Amino acid sequence: MSPQDDARFLALLVHRGYLTRGVAEPLLGPLKAGQDLDGLLQSELGWDAQHVQKLRRTRAGEEPEIPGIEVLGLLGSGGTADVFRAQERKSGRVIAMKVLNRRCTEDKAQRDAFVREARLLEKLDHPGLVRGFGVNRSGDTYLCRQELVEGSTLLEILDKGQSFSEEQALKIILAVADVLEYMSTNDLVHRDVKPGNIMLAPGGEVKLIDLGFCARPDERNPENSAVGTVAYLDPNQAEGGACADIRGDVYSLGVTLFQLVVGRLPFEGEGDEDTLRKAVMENLKSPELKSKEFSPHLHFIIEKMMAKDADVRFQSWDEFLNEVRGLLKGFQDLDFSAPESSRAKSRTGIRRRNSPGRQ
Repeated sequence: MSPQDDARFLALLVHRGYLTRGVAEPLLGPLKAGQDLDGLLQSELGWDAQHVQKLRRTRAGEEPEIPGIEVLGLLGSGGTADVFRAQERKSGRVIAMKVLNRRCTEDKAQRDAFVREARLLEKLDHPGLVRGFGVNRSGDTYLCRQELVEGSTLLEILDKGQSFSEEQALKIILAVADVLEYMSTNDLVHRDVKPGNIMLAPGGEVKLIDLGFCARPDERNPENSAVGTVAYLDPNQAEGGACADIRGDVYSLGVTLFQLVVGRLPFEGEGDEDTLRKAVMENLKSPELKSKEFSPHLHFIIEKMMAKDADVRFQSWDEFLNEVRGLLKGFQDLDFSAPESSRAKSRTGIRRRNSPGRQ
């Protein structure tokens, strides 16, 4: 390896969490002087040759080696894990393999959360949840085998500039709410509902993913700590120390619905603190819901879901599902073959957008 290649690999080890910058920097001088990085890792850090060779082969875990599993490619990377398309050699089944990253592996709380999520997915059984096939450990690598879902997250679709009509968005939200109702019957609150955790398959199938923040309704958040993603976080949960509550999921799903139909977040600030301040202090302003000719009923549903006072929101998923199903039935009952004047009389205040959005 050239000194330049070794320097790049050293940077990769830092990026992947195997070394801190403070440990890596003293090695740069000897590298520039022509010393071999593998030898330095062994002599200066006490790493054995086998471990160094494995890190070289796997590019510091970017291409993991797991007995009995063939890695076919990277599907995506998040803050805690990488997800790979993989094939089980014995069964031939193609799966999604979620691998906990190095930094989280060294954190007991993160490890425990990863294992807990994997076991939950194995236990829960709903078509709107990704199926779990078990959690394993291979050396210092923690991995979860899951059902492979082809498609994109709603966030990926939104980031491409694609939009959703009112009816499309409501059908997606209805599917997610059905999953959340199932979870609530198992005494679980998701606590991180957002477009990035909702997948849409090419055939329109909706899957809720990532149960890493999942908790029981009476489980209290750590003091001075809020759980979830700031832009979708229930203001009542923002100060930390609150109990997990399905009405927090109702709020997060309301933010998601707003984003799907409007194309932006309801509260956007310069950083997390400013965003949270606006969510807590400012009223929901949604001129787009009127200008884009959405139904008044949709406006009502979003405002009820995102009410500052949790007691004003939908108090159960059954209540919410009945409300949304009624609105969708209103769309289905419209007679689009009738003249415009006849349709206007039957709409009872429900209007569709002129141009349905793409999924």
